[in-house]
Amino acid sequence: MRIPLFTALLLTASNVFMTFAWYAHLKELNQRPWYVAALISWGIALFEYLIQVPANRLGYTTLSLPQLKIMQEVIALAVFAPFCLLYMHQPLKLDYLWAALCLLGAVYFIFRS
Repeated sequence: MRIPLFTALLLTASNVFMTFAWYAHLKELNQRPWYVAALISWGIALFEYLIQVPANRLGYTTLSLPQLKIMQEVIALAVFAPFCLLYMHQPLKLDYLWAALCLLGAVYFIFRS
């Protein structure tokens, strides 16, 4: 159980960098040319990959590839939701709950065996 938990923690850290690399420029750099935002985002994304690649290599020692992918997707959305609400000030919608329930179904089916 240690490796999946450590993998999840590394993927969570990786997804924080990924989310900021992909979306923070929409708020912080929206008046700058796109290529400035792209260069800054690539710089942030470097840290994502420095965490994500070891996380996937470690996780793949005990998890199947589909399990690893579903774990990453659930973590990505779990990181994105607070980012969206707290950082980008987007409104909370009931549809997010339904989407989260669908994700729980994906987790159940991929990890049930």
